[in-house]
Amino acid sequence: MKALYKKLFFLLLFCILTACMPMIEPPGINKNTVHLSDNLYSTEDGASLPLRQWLPNTELKAVLIALHGFNDYSNFFDSPGAYFSNQGIACFAYDQRGFGAAPKRGSWAGISAYTNDLRGLIRLIKQRYPRQPLYLLGESMGGAVIIAAMGEANMPEVDGTILVAPALWARQTMPWYQTSLLWALAHTFPRLALSGDGVRVQASDNIEMLRALGRDPMIIKKTRVETIYGLTNLMDAAFKGAHQLNGNSLILYGENDEIIPKKPTYDFLQRFLSNNGDRKTVAFYQQGYHMLLRDLQAPIPLKDILAWINLTTHQLPSGADHRAREVLKLLP
Repeated sequence: MKALYKKLFFLLLFCILTACMPMIEPPGINKNTVHLSDNLYSTEDGASLPLRQWLPNTELKAVLIALHGFNDYSNFFDSPGAYFSNQGIACFAYDQRGFGAAPKRGSWAGISAYTNDLRGLIRLIKQRYPRQPLYLLGESMGGAVIIAAMGEANMPEVDGTILVAPALWARQTMPWYQTSLLWALAHTFPRLALSGDGVRVQASDNIEMLRALGRDPMIIKKTRVETIYGLTNLMDAAFKGAHQLNGNSLILYGENDEIIPKKPTYDFLQRFLSNNGDRKTVAFYQQGYHMLLRDLQAPIPLKDILAWINLTTHQLPSGADHRAREVLKLLP
């Protein structure tokens, strides 16, 4: 047994010394004109990102761009998109690089690639709808992409950001053994694919929806270590970016969220609220999970988002903003 451990040690040491690096799949050369079709968003480097849109049949009041979470794709916004379009809000969502039916499925494109894609679509949508207010909505990883993008100097102006359970689990909030294991695996076996089997976390109370996601071939079920490493880099950047959200911002969080822990979320929110800026609203949902917009009680946060966009009230209809102030005030 001692000889076996010795062999394993030298094997791991050899892998580290040969430095297998976690890879990213960056965009190509920017030599194309960005454009939209009914179901595709074509980027500057020629990537074709599947696009979904929900357009109202009534008077157009606002426009919303939605970004999906990790291992998910644009279909996440199907029900919310239908709801908002019925309220006069045009909605657009696309598969981000490496996810859904986008190119190089399962790979990580790098933070700048994701923020550049968002920036390009914002410019296209603003050209199409120059007179309507434009909002960004990001769920989980999508929220982290928006935070990172808002800190860039060439980011076009938007009328507000809506972050639903943003991915903020940065390395500095993880236990040392978790960050050490991630680094070791990313630099030895970066293409090792891991599944969530055996991990007992609940993403939503909507069990039928979760089962449907399990059957959906577009949902990534096994994730490369190097992609998790890239996501962690993004969460590091987002966690440090509380000061970047200086415009109108609404952040929603379910108190039963088992995906993004409370500690990094609360830390971020307290720094976010301490900065001067425009409308800053935080909403806590006592019955909510990570997938707030697909939970059984999804109509509650959806109505809150609509009220916040329409400026119909200084307080959210559900009172979730009052709940957030109570919780955050009680924290040390």
